[in-house]
Amino acid sequence: MPSFDVVSEIDPHELNNAVDQANREVQTRFDFKGSNASFTLEKEEIKLVSNSEFSIKQMQDILLSKLSKRQIDPRVISYDELESNLHEARIKAKIANGISTELAKKIIKLMKDAKLKVQGSIQGEQVRVNGKQRDDLQAAIQFLKQQDLELPLQFTNFRD
Repeated sequence: MPSFDVVSEIDPHELNNAVDQANREVQTRFDFKGSNASFTLEKEEIKLVSNSEFSIKQMQDILLSKLSKRQIDPRVISYDELESNLHEARIKAKIANGISTELAKKIIKLMKDAKLKVQGSIQGEQVRVNGKQRDDLQAAIQFLKQQDLELPLQFTNFRD
């Protein structure tokens, strides 16, 4: 029985490269001279530290541009609340890696409502889609690509 997996993954090397490039740009830009502005990547989050809230906003724009140049969808980042005091401002950017159970249920419900001839099942942080024919699976992939979901989706492990 043909199947494929719906996942939402980020290449960790590309993420690391994007953060390094953003750090280099902050160090060389004139408006950040003399500030302690930096990006720090720790597992599933990026910490942004600078002198003021205004420069944090600029750093967010820099980070998004570097991520998009590395083909990482900006929808994978969600920001926590901005923390600031007199000398420093910081914010954490969480990186969504994997499909949450709520989103997985939404994907399965969308496929059922569209009356596609496929069945979806949640397996950890991915959704496995089974169908009787290859054409049904390809129709499901096209349908999911057209949907406006909060995370970018990739389709892997296509088996006949």
